[in-house]
Amino acid sequence: VFEIRLLTLNTHSLVESDYENKLKYFADAIERIRPDIIALQEVNQSISADIIDKKQIVGGTFIGNIPLKADNHIFRTAEMLRERGIEYNWVWLGIKRGYDKYDEGIAMLSLEPIEMINAINLSETDNYENWKTRKSLGIKVNNEWFYSVHFNWWNDKDEPFLMQWAKMMKEVADKETVWLMGDFNNPSDKCNEGYDIIRNFGWYDTFLLAEKKDSGYTAESTIDGWKVTQKNNRKLRIDYIFCNKKRDIISSQTIFNGVNEPVISDHYGIICEY
Repeated sequence: VFEIRLLTLNTHSLVESDYENKLKYFADAIERIRPDIIALQEVNQSISADIIDKKQIVGGTFIGNIPLKADNHIFRTAEMLRERGIEYNWVWLGIKRGYDKYDEGIAMLSLEPIEMINAINLSETDNYENWKTRKSLGIKVNNEWFYSVHFNWWNDKDEPFLMQWAKMMKEVADKETVWLMGDFNNPSDKCNEGYDIIRNFGWYDTFLLAEKKDSGYTAESTIDGWKVTQKNNRKLRIDYIFCNKKRDIISSQTIFNGVNEPVISDHYGIICEY
């Protein structure tokens, strides 16, 4: 029996102030903790940055129509770790234009070899110029599927969560063991909305299963997309690690929250051990 560590974080990456230091904090934490699987959202690169020659990309790959560029957050993270002797296998999927100057994407990393890659278009739109375009990215490792997900809000009039959830469920229906990791944009305390739907579909929230856990809150101040609901400094649990099987979860802890590692994004991350 051996323990597996899963980490998810909405990185905000290049959008963050003091980015260079935060990138270092992130790499330092990964070096110490060595998660087996990492799911990242809002993994950005500058539209204006130089395109990387594929020969320079070691241990990783990108899929989709957007080429990898020199300041890509996952590329730089992986290179920093490689310089320290830590080799992650990784994939980046570019999705859309963000903040008018970034290619925004999503990423997965694994210490073990990646057997297969699966990209899913979650939104009705697949337009790079439309900020509501959403995709998920999955990797198969040791016969289990791990997806980095970033869903839309429950009540969005163009791209509601439920339509995107239905696409996700259709895609993973034939897969035996699936983990969904990321920013779901659906608070756990909202009854009869996204969170309840997920659990009603038979998915297990690893936070609830964990023998050891903290508060679980991944957003405690005003963050992008939640400015209105945060007027009263409401704490939110909107980032999760779900599994379609009931597993023995040893612990679920918030990370990059200023207590367990420095804050490096407008979201906190989650690290789960099973």
